[in-house]
Amino acid sequence: MDILNLDDKAICIELGDRIKSLRLRKNLTQEDVARLTHLSLNPIKSLEQGQAKLSTIVAVLRVLESLDALDSFIPEAPVSPIQIAKMHGKKRQRGSGRRVAQTSQEQSKW
Repeated sequence: MDILNLDDKAICIELGDRIKSLRLRKNLTQEDVARLTHLSLNPIKSLEQGQAKLSTIVAVLRVLESLDALDSFIPEAPVSPIQIAKMHGKKRQRGSGRRVAQTSQEQSKW
């Protein structure tokens, strides 16, 4: 499957299908997963249809013993040595955003 050519909705449906397949391989019903995650049945059904909250995905992956899949899903971004030196051990809190050059008229409003 070429995931790069799918739209967002199709990717969510594919994720739901994969989680459903994983649940079935573990021989669990949707009710079993709902009980083990302490969620109602509706969020589990929604997840398998490709419509779920992130917290539901995490809870279900935990119950299905597949939480480690998140490491390959979004691996940690490596920090460059230059960034480490600039930060002096501080953890980055926010991005700087795009800087827009001001025109001479915007600069001289005084």
